[in-house]
Amino acid sequence: MVDLTRRALFGAIGLGIVGTVVSWPRLTGSDIPGRGADTLTVALFGTAQDAVARQSLIDGFQRKHPGIEVRIVAIQGQDWSEYFAKILTMIAAGTPPDVVTVATEGSQLFASRLAHPLDDFVRRDAAEMQEYFDDVNPTLIEAFMYQGSLFQMPDNFNAANVFYSTQAMERAGLERPADNWTLEEFLTTARSMKKSAPEQFLPYFWNNRLWGGVVPWLYVNNTSFLREEKAGGGDWFWDRFYPDQPSRSGGYVWKQADALNEHAVESFSVLERMVSEGLAANPAQGGGNELVSLFSTGSVGMTPAGGFWVRGLEEAGVANDAYDVTYFPRMSGQRHQFGAGGYAIMETSPRKDEAWEWLKYCVSVEGMKIAHPRPDSSLPRRSLNAELYGAGVGPAHWEVFYETLDKFPDTGPMPAPPQQAAVESALLKNVVSTITNGPSGVRRGLETMQRDLEIALGGR
Repeated sequence: MVDLTRRALFGAIGLGIVGTVVSWPRLTGSDIPGRGADTLTVALFGTAQDAVARQSLIDGFQRKHPGIEVRIVAIQGQDWSEYFAKILTMIAAGTPPDVVTVATEGSQLFASRLAHPLDDFVRRDAAEMQEYFDDVNPTLIEAFMYQGSLFQMPDNFNAANVFYSTQAMERAGLERPADNWTLEEFLTTARSMKKSAPEQFLPYFWNNRLWGGVVPWLYVNNTSFLREEKAGGGDWFWDRFYPDQPSRSGGYVWKQADALNEHAVESFSVLERMVSEGLAANPAQGGGNELVSLFSTGSVGMTPAGGFWVRGLEEAGVANDAYDVTYFPRMSGQRHQFGAGGYAIMETSPRKDEAWEWLKYCVSVEGMKIAHPRPDSSLPRRSLNAELYGAGVGPAHWEVFYETLDKFPDTGPMPAPPQQAAVESALLKNVVSTITNGPSGVRRGLETMQRDLEIALGGR
């Protein structure tokens, strides 16, 4: 049976699971096949403790749907790529989950091979779903479109903003930067911070990763390391839910490496100059766990982070007036980067109706409040962020988290094609060498990066 399941699954993967789905009638309390006998399995990227913490979400869901049993399965991993690999292992073993949490990093991988499009569910329940979409910036929705179909509804997101130490600013005699500050003003701020600080101080600390690494510096210069295009389609959605908004697309497309365009060379040259001048850290690879302690002890002036970091700083005992947040500085533009997350329904699931009810509940006001009682991420629902970050919980300018989407409408998701894991590896392995071999080493490093990215994308 496992062999048959594996052959069927990977045959489907080879063909690509996209397109039209059949339409289901609206669920009632007794018409889900197997209701009360089956369990809806939801895979979560996290620990057993994270799964336990979702019990209140399950309880809230089951108050509305008492006949649907839900089981959260926590899957641990060092990063999203490892989590996705474990999901694939579960599928191959014949024990696939019904629903999976998927971040931007894997949304196109799942949409192209593993996930079930939400189109017919959304059409059927359009009147009910309008309230959710009215509360969500369309930029976040577009990030989960793929080839004209919608595969996820975001339940959290984080834009890459600049967190700064108010102490470092005051010590340097500086005021809060203007929202539209320039690169030169950023560099002047960094130099003033360094000049006025103790010896062991870094004006700008960053990590070598896809979110908050080099990408923000590329985006504010109207470029990236992959060529960004847009797919057609999606009018069925945009015309219904965002009729007054500028036209959107059927989703992002990244098919070609583009590390050698002049704006990319310029952005990497800026980072090379910052590192060589001692204004920025030589980036470490991986997450930013060590950054909380550095920031909390006053050893760092500025760093890229998002709304999720408010909770991290709070747990480290950092007062909310010890830091603030602003936008990345302008280069040729001021586009920002974000990552988002949400649930996807697996194509292999026999419980798609129940799964849809779970997705709807998780993006409802009640569900989102239960899932995010503390400031661990910005919320796609505009109306809920004041409760999460206001009243002295977040920094003084916490509105920046959501207003990044409003003030810079060209803001978009990090580049994440279906080959995201290979693409990310090709990027990260070349960043340090590109910015640490002097000005003349930047283009040489990007030539190697371009080659590796082309291989990662399959030679396209």
